[in-house]
Amino acid sequence: MDEDAENGRQYGGLGVALVRALAEQGRATFTVADARAAGHSVGVADSYLSVLLHRLQRAGFIRRLKHGTYALATGLPGFPEAHSFALGMALVQPSAISGWAALNHHGLTEQIPHVITLTTPKRVVTPAMRGAAVRTAPSTWRVAGQTFEIVTVVPEHFFGDEEIWFGDSRVRMFDRERALLDCFALPRRFGGIAEGLGILEEHLQQLDLKRLVAHAQRYGKAAVARRVGYALEQVGAPTEVVDVLQAVPMQGVRPLDPTKPAKGERNRRWGLVENLASPRKPT
Repeated sequence: MDEDAENGRQYGGLGVALVRALAEQGRATFTVADARAAGHSVGVADSYLSVLLHRLQRAGFIRRLKHGTYALATGLPGFPEAHSFALGMALVQPSAISGWAALNHHGLTEQIPHVITLTTPKRVVTPAMRGAAVRTAPSTWRVAGQTFEIVTVVPEHFFGDEEIWFGDSRVRMFDRERALLDCFALPRRFGGIAEGLGILEEHLQQLDLKRLVAHAQRYGKAAVARRVGYALEQVGAPTEVVDVLQAVPMQGVRPLDPTKPAKGERNRRWGLVENLASPRKPT
């Protein structure tokens, strides 16, 4: 057997063995360090690993997500496919699935998002932002046919996430109540506050209202807490739950929906301008 044939046989055998080892460890996404550890079990020398990863990528066995991070390619028979949420986790750490994707997963909306939102306390520079004259938020990152929106928040607002498994992939996602809170904290991302009001009205019995109130208090913005309290009162939540948020001190008067002109009747109990076209009334 000539040298070229021997090199090809070695590459093919080691390459498949490495991919299989990663798959058996449940690593549909993996780092170079993960590949190095898996490679030790199948006889891949550290000095050969970078070459092998490059060849596996060119052959279509793996996909490069970013520098030093990869995913097993889709459509490989017998190998797990990385869930799109897992791809997002591999791009940005720490982060949590949020926005429409989290609301949809928790059954709070039927809207299927085409863009997956990742919330993170980390400043992220995506490939598209490099070299751009102006960096605007939100930033987006397109990988393996999926677009991710990266939303950076202050560390104090990065809370309320939980661990969820999708097949062999473990991801972090805002819990049901924390995902809903963003409808009141960041209403521009949802087309206004009406989405949050609608979710409360339709899913009040499925929500942990004490957790929602605790999240609203922890968020640390009085206007957000007041909007949540107002909305809970509109849909008939228990008084003892509502009053906790009404007690949050706030200076001045704020619009109920900051995406709309601050014109409307002033609600003195909540310190909010009811600027929705048809505000809901308590039942």
